Amino acid sequence: MDSSLSRVWWALALRGLLGVLFGVAALLWPGATLAAIMLLFGLFAIAEGVFTLAALLAGVGFLPWWAQLLGAVVSLTAGVVAITYPSLTAVALLYVVAAWALLRGVADIAAAVQWRRYLTNEWLLALAGVVSVVIGVLLFMRPQAGVLALLWLVGSAALLVGVMLLVLGFRLRRLGRELRERRERTRSYLPDG
Repeated sequence: MDSSLSRVWWALALRGLLGVLFGVAALLWPGATLAAIMLLFGLFAIAEGVFTLAALLAGVGFLPWWAQLLGAVVSLTAGVVAITYPSLTAVALLYVVAAWALLRGVADIAAAVQWRRYLTNEWLLALAGVVSVVIGVLLFMRPQAGVLALLWLVGSAALLVGVMLLVLGFRLRRLGRELRERRERTRSYLPDG
C-alpha cells in the first residue's frame, strides 16, 4: 500500500491545485464570455481526466479500475465537448457540467470507501464527492439559474473540492513516508539471513 500512496499523492494534489486555480479564475472573472468559460472548464476537465488516466495506466489503484476509467472518460468527454462546441447554449453547458460533477462525485465517494481501511481522513475525499454530487443534482434541478450563477457555483465548488484534494494529497504523501519508514525500521531489526 505504501508504494501506491507515494505514487498517487501528487496526482491528487495536482488535481486539487487545478481545481483551486479553476475556482479562483471563475470567481475573479465572472464577466468572461461563455466561450471562454467553456474553454476554461474544458481544459480543466481534460487535464483532470488525463491525470486520472495516467494514474490508472501507471497501476496506481486509488479507485477500482473501472471507476477510475469511468472518471477519466467522463472528464475527457466533458472537456472535449466544452471545447469543441463553444456555441452550446447556457443550458446545454449547465447539463454538461452537472453530469460531470455528478459522475466525478460518485467516483470520489467510491475511492473514499475503498481507502477507509488505510486512512483516517478519507472523509475529505468523501466530502469532496458529496459536494460534487450535490452541485450536479442542483444544476440538473435548476437549469434556469443562469450562466453567472453556474459560474459562481462551479467556481466555488472547484475551489472547495480543490482545497480538500490538496490536503488529502499531502496527507497521503505523509502516510506513504510513514509506512516506508516503519518498513525500514522493521528491516533494520531483522537479522540478516
